[in-house]
Amino acid sequence: MLAEDNVSNTDIYKEILIQCPKCKNKKRLNIPGKIINESKQLTTISIPSGLNCEHSFQAFIDKNYKIRGYQSVDFDFSKLEFYESNFNETEENQTDLDCNENFASLPLFQDIIEALRNFVDDREVLGCALLRVDGKVLYSSLSHGTLINMIKEFEVRNKKKLITVKKMLLELENDEKVCAKYISIHDSRFILVLIVAPRVKLGMGNVFLRDLARKIENLNKN
Repeated sequence: MLAEDNVSNTDIYKEILIQCPKCKNKKRLNIPGKIINESKQLTTISIPSGLNCEHSFQAFIDKNYKIRGYQSVDFDFSKLEFYESNFNETEENQTDLDCNENFASLPLFQDIIEALRNFVDDREVLGCALLRVDGKVLYSSLSHGTLINMIKEFEVRNKKKLITVKKMLLELENDEKVCAKYISIHDSRFILVLIVAPRVKLGMGNVFLRDLARKIENLNKN
């Protein structure tokens, strides 16, 4: 069962004003504050077309919820995405790593993001996430509510030192399924999470999870 707490929405979400770098259309978004607060660098938010305007673009946000820059893209995002960013980082900073705290600066991380992004099809796989074992978000295309619950779940497990499981297969009240698996990347452990559609059985969700984990493992070997 996913962890719950009584924190208000105003504590969980922060409002930011985004502006499309192409058409200058603006929109206020509520984003999970934990992602911004716990990011070691800037946070990249990928804005899909239709959310603010007809364009897809990226916004780079610092820990004070200030927009540090925008980037137009030549392809469409299908989901609102969050991940740590190496925007404006130097080559020296990108290669001076400290275990998984700076994993987001590795070129491998961008390859993994592409693999996660391409795995979502909006029919069977509704979203993906890659978390640290303490629940901190490295990448997510999950819905806000599901993402917050997943963060809480793994935070509780980490703080209470609960028995570590290799895999979690859960069914939510809306019949969506959560499939999560611990994986190793560069000798550090992370949590891979998939959300699959209500019509998909848990067994098939487990197959999707296994296939995606293999893709990431192959990227890690190259």
